[in-house]
Amino acid sequence: MEQEKFKMEFNSKSHRRYNILTGEWILVSQHRNKRPWQGKKDKPAELVKVEYDEKCYLCPGNTRASGDVNPKYKDTYSFKNDFAALIQDQEHETFSDGLLRAESEEGICKVICFSPNHSLTLPLMSIEDITKVVTLWQKEYAELGDKESINHVQIFENKGAIMGCSNPHPHGQIWAQSSIPEVVMLKQNQQQKYWQKNKRSLLEDYIKQEIELNERIILKNDHFVALVPYWAIWPYETIIVPINHYQHIGQLDEEEKVAFAEIIKGLTTKYDNLFQVSFPYSSGIHQSPTDKEHPEWHFHMAFYPPLLRSAEVKKFMVGYEMFANAQRDITAEQAASTLIKLSKKHYSL
Repeated sequence: MEQEKFKMEFNSKSHRRYNILTGEWILVSQHRNKRPWQGKKDKPAELVKVEYDEKCYLCPGNTRASGDVNPKYKDTYSFKNDFAALIQDQEHETFSDGLLRAESEEGICKVICFSPNHSLTLPLMSIEDITKVVTLWQKEYAELGDKESINHVQIFENKGAIMGCSNPHPHGQIWAQSSIPEVVMLKQNQQQKYWQKNKRSLLEDYIKQEIELNERIILKNDHFVALVPYWAIWPYETIIVPINHYQHIGQLDEEEKVAFAEIIKGLTTKYDNLFQVSFPYSSGIHQSPTDKEHPEWHFHMAFYPPLLRSAEVKKFMVGYEMFANAQRDITAEQAASTLIKLSKKHYSL
């Protein structure tokens, strides 16, 4: 009881929390959410109603900006990004001039269309169809990761114009590259240190503690949990983690893929229900790099949504956040409590 009382008093004050996955700290200032807001308000994202848009570059049968024509695909569809950030099959070169250094970076960028239906975002798709997306992620991770020049495969989705998404058709992206990105290296180092010391997965032990506490768990089934991490930065940030220790999504069997799809649908539905809009976010799967075996890695899918007070007011990462430290305006427990209470049935149905 004394420990619980201390925790309640501690969480009512401004404080810092430690991110076990990156080794970084975050400032929590939950009292700031009460301040009056006279700043920028964004137009709420509305649900798309049309199943096919003849002007959409991603709809089946349509011609893309590159001049290539999409096949009349029936479920998922992937293709090389017509405006890729990374270039494939280029010679590796380095540049050095005093303190100035650079090197070429090779890679492959792909677009993943989740559905032929222009109006179906993940929360509105069936579990069966989301499972097909997971299957495609597995295929792309394996095929891209097998290439000699590729050492990391990043799967992600930017949903909503507020997150810089240039096309409302339900889709995600994959950037596969020769180097291992900075955030991934931070997580790799933290997991590796824990593995070497304990011979156990860092996230496996963390999930066991979260399930026991049951304060931040949003959804759970036999194979996955979705929760607001203790160190969350974004207002309603969450992660989906497999209960068993898997390094990457390629290790999921058929039953586990369905369980993963079930959690994705349930969580994204709760997001839409929070402010009754097509909820924007950036999501990404962090999993083991493909350069070698990584027994320390425990894969997870993170969701970073910007909305804070309403569908119109978002969290801005500026000022102190840009120059000093990540900071959030509500506690992880407050965010979890709000999400837990929301229905798993989509508000539009």
